[in-house]
Amino acid sequence: MINFDDLDVLAVSLLFAGIEKKSLDRLLACLDARWVQSEKGAYLLQVGDKPRLGVLLSGQAQIIREDFWGNRSVLAQIGPGELFGEAFCFAGVTSLPLSVQAQTATRQLFLAGEKLLNPCERPCPFHTQLIRQMIAVLAGKNVMLTGKIAHMSGKTTRDKLLSYLSAQADLAGSPAFTIPFDRQGLADYLAVDRSAMSAVLSQMRDQGLIAYRKNRFILLKESQD
Repeated sequence: MINFDDLDVLAVSLLFAGIEKKSLDRLLACLDARWVQSEKGAYLLQVGDKPRLGVLLSGQAQIIREDFWGNRSVLAQIGPGELFGEAFCFAGVTSLPLSVQAQTATRQLFLAGEKLLNPCERPCPFHTQLIRQMIAVLAGKNVMLTGKIAHMSGKTTRDKLLSYLSAQADLAGSPAFTIPFDRQGLADYLAVDRSAMSAVLSQMRDQGLIAYRKNRFILLKESQD
């Protein structure tokens, strides 16, 4: 059952933006909405599952890819209001090639993706708007993945860090910003060794390029050597 906190999260979600709260109950019923709570470490979706469209309502989760030996690559970090699994729902994929794992206790909403693209005979007035906004969400995810490819194209750990941190500063509109990862998460996201990455961060700090404390960073324009 939807609650007031859920309504507030959905109201700022890109998918439901502009849709009146009083209309959400009807819209969610049309999409066969189902609420699920998960503990930290649980898989919201797992490799091999049938694709499902999810909206994170609370907590934090990561979209990850794991190989046979358990090596992990973080594709994205998601928070309240963000979607997961949507691309695979609409791509005709029969089983997921990646997983979504809770980094904290989470609450999520699962929707019937096929009903989003194929409205019922008497569609609610906001259904067309929902389809249009889903296209915008998918486009935004494509832009995000393009950005990650740019970071990953760096030849060294330093190059990858500089690319990622610069992009985060641009996103924040400030040289001071907070990233959504801890050290291990950042290493997994950039596909680098954590110890080597930490050494490079320390070197960049000593060179006067950056200042940081935990996941809070400040980019400095000039070296202090």
